[in-house]
Amino acid sequence: MSDPIEPACPLAPGAAGACPPQPLADVAVQRWHSGGGAPQFYASYVAAEVPVALVFNGISHAVMMATPQDLEAFAVGFALSEGIVEQPQECRDLEVTLHGLGTPDASCAVHMEISPRQFARLKDRRRTLAGRTGCGVCGIDSLQALDLHPAPLAAPAWREQLDAARILRPFGALAARQTLNVQVGSLHAAGWATPEGELTDVLEDVGRHNALDKLFGRLALAGRLGEPGFVIMTSRTSYELVRKCARLGVPAFATISAPTALALQLAQEAGMHLWAMCRPPTALRYA
Repeated sequence: MSDPIEPACPLAPGAAGACPPQPLADVAVQRWHSGGGAPQFYASYVAAEVPVALVFNGISHAVMMATPQDLEAFAVGFALSEGIVEQPQECRDLEVTLHGLGTPDASCAVHMEISPRQFARLKDRRRTLAGRTGCGVCGIDSLQALDLHPAPLAAPAWREQLDAARILRPFGALAARQTLNVQVGSLHAAGWATPEGELTDVLEDVGRHNALDKLFGRLALAGRLGEPGFVIMTSRTSYELVRKCARLGVPAFATISAPTALALQLAQEAGMHLWAMCRPPTALRYA
């Protein structure tokens, strides 16, 4: 288990008293009916989506479109799951800065210092990510950079006890823990569950990859990386999610929707137990 990290103040110098971008935005909605009649007017919410720059040692490495919440966790999780650093302690001096507050161009940046060794390695394979909530390889400039051959994972004894009841238990508790999504219906969630199926953490974001990085960052900041447990997600099982889980040593991964063939290939190569279509009362485990 890793030691906790102490994040810095979440606002940039000079931004004291400013309101950071909120994860939800107020909107006016008209409800129309196919049977005719006048529309109903009411106030509602939609998910915010803002550019978030991830800055390592003063150099912007990636700009992702993300929900502006849990950004320190997002940056730490991204650094770990993308192999930029190997240990949480290598992420130092975390600071979130805010730009263009109160305007349509509002954005955030998360700054961190990483070790000279890791920064030199990052510069060797540096890539620019065109952040988006959909799919794509996001600016990777070579097939080798896809990293499609994860190292074999450890096989903990508790994993052999995972059955449908334990896998589905956290999914039953997930909706009530998605405090943002219950208001907007458009956010992904990544959750952490114990081997008994108890749901302990839930992180939300407009992007499924971002939600997973936030979850890993939350665990890293609390010094909990490496504790027994598995990841659940409200998304399809994409190869990128499997790759991130494999990098962080997660031995079991469960999602609501089906996997792709490439996701299965990566999970099999890593020795990861992959569950999908987890919708009570059934779940599929792919051999």
